Amino acid sequence: MKIFKLTLISLFTIGLVSCKKDGKTTAHSKDSLTAKKDSVVVPEVYKEYYGVYTGDFAGKGMITSEDGEQYEGEVYKKISLKINRITKDSVYGQSIVEGNQRPFRGIFNESSKSFVLDEPGNDKYDGRFEVKLNSDSLTGKWNAFNKSAVKAPVKSLKLVKKEFAYNPNFMLNKDNDLIDWENPKNFVEKYTDEETGKTENYTASKNRIASDAVFKVNASKQKLTEKDLKNLRKLDLEIIKNSIFARHGYSFKKATYRNFFEQTDWYIPVSNNVDNDLSPMEKENVALLNRFIKYAEDKYDSFGR
Repeated sequence: MKIFKLTLISLFTIGLVSCKKDGKTTAHSKDSLTAKKDSVVVPEVYKEYYGVYTGDFAGKGMITSEDGEQYEGEVYKKISLKINRITKDSVYGQSIVEGNQRPFRGIFNESSKSFVLDEPGNDKYDGRFEVKLNSDSLTGKWNAFNKSAVKAPVKSLKLVKKEFAYNPNFMLNKDNDLIDWENPKNFVEKYTDEETGKTENYTASKNRIASDAVFKVNASKQKLTEKDLKNLRKLDLEIIKNSIFARHGYSFKKATYRNFFEQTDWYIPVSNNVDNDLSPMEKENVALLNRFIKYAEDKYDSFGR
């Protein structure tokens, strides 16, 4: 009889422990659900200011004149500030310039209509943007955090809000400069004096030049074939290929491509990686163009700048 009582007591005790344990588990689960349900979502404000502001990013730098002389002057780059989210206490977004995409966080002052936006600070090109909003434009300055690490630690900004939209019809304009100024090449040529008949060698610096094919071939709209590409210059192929990326808002690291597409009014750099945005046809065309670029030759000529 004692053994039976002990067994009942043991079972009762185990039951109580189980109930408490289950009670805690149930309560914990319930608390978790309640916490998720009651978690505070910080409301967004000033959504009308969201978007891409793009334009000039100017600072001191070295400029090369037409005769090859170098002097210090105002160097202009293209920058985009993309504002993604604004709350009462914070602003979130990213800066995109020359293929370098950096997140920023800051604050918005409603009374002065101004932003103070800080990049992370773990890159030597990071800094603080202090810009004022006026209708659809942002103007102000950027200060490098590490002033000794950059040539121009203070730069001015003059940006206009633009709506980015992919459009497969975008092309370079026929009045655009089709010369690659960034990669000159020296050629040894001969000169014969008509009076003396004496021939001398001299070195001429020449630049790559594209053909009118870049205005005709659209790799975002047509499936390219080897026949379409076999007689094109290397620079033609590079421009046709990179036009795909430019239409998707790719921010180019190479100045050659930036110089071509920044001449247009449609190019808006918004990302340093648009691979996932390409259509299947565009991806196939890029692969074909890469094959031809590898073996194509360039056309060089002499130009003054």
